[in-house]
Parts: sequence; structure tokens; C-alpha cells
Amino acid sequence: MQDMTGRPTLYTADIARRICAELCSGRTLRDVCRDAGMPDESTVRGWVQNDRSGFAARYRSAREIGYHAMADEILEIADDSRNDWIARRRANGEGEPMVDHEHVSRARLRVETRRWLLSKALPKVYGDRLDLKATHEAGDDLAALMKTIDGRTRGLP
Repeated sequence: MQDMTGRPTLYTADIARRICAELCSGRTLRDVCRDAGMPDESTVRGWVQNDRSGFAARYRSAREIGYHAMADEILEIADDSRNDWIARRRANGEGEPMVDHEHVSRARLRVETRRWLLSKALPKVYGDRLDLKATHEAGDDLAALMKTIDGRTRGLP
């Protein structure tokens, strides 16, 4: 069965496998669903929501693996300096290298967007870690503290 745009809407094991393989590589669902022969992303999300043939767990696992692939991609984007410089012609005709600020800014945006997404999708792995745990050890009570303070202040003027 197909929708009005000619996209398949029936769940098949082959389509599900292809979707998960592409998600594992770091592609987004929206991008994968643009490929020929792929269903609309709303159809795929419906399969996840209804856990069609156990698809929900495989989908979530593929997304998580894909997020780790995005983390690797961040390093590649940050390390790629191929287009950071452009040649500018001076009035005398000589060329001089010049930083392409637009390209550098775009790379920064790509890195920051992926970083933000990873911090939200996998906060335990890629989120900012703040250790806000308060600990209370045995014997750490007010009476013991007062006894310690009392013993140290005796004899002071």
C-alpha cells in the first residue's frame, strides 16, 4: 500500500531494517525518509508508537547508535579546515589568503547544533555533568558537630 505521494505505508521487515541501518549511521529520520522507496516519517513514527513487530526497541537502539555517530561527526567538522581560507585579490593583482568567516561560522553552528542535540538526546553521556548529590555520613549530626566545636573552643580568650 502507498500514500498519495507514492511512498510505501505498509510495514515490511526490509524497510524497517533499512531505516535502522541508516539511523545507525547518524542520519536523521527526516533525511532517511526522503530517500526513494522510503515511507513518510509520520508513518515510521507511527510504527514506533504502535511498536509494530517490535520496531520500537530497534528504532530506539538505532537512534542511540546514530547519536554516537553524530558525536564522531562533530570531531570531523571541527578538524576539517579545508575551506577555512579563501584567496582574495589585492588591487595590484596579487592574491592573499583570507579567513572565510562564513565557512568557519557555519562549521561552528553545525558543531553546536549537534552538541545541543546530543546533550538532550543522551544527557547521561553528552550532557553537562553537575554533581548535585548531597551526602550524609553516619555520625554527621548536629550533636557530634557541637561536641567537636565545643572541644576546640575551650581555653580561647
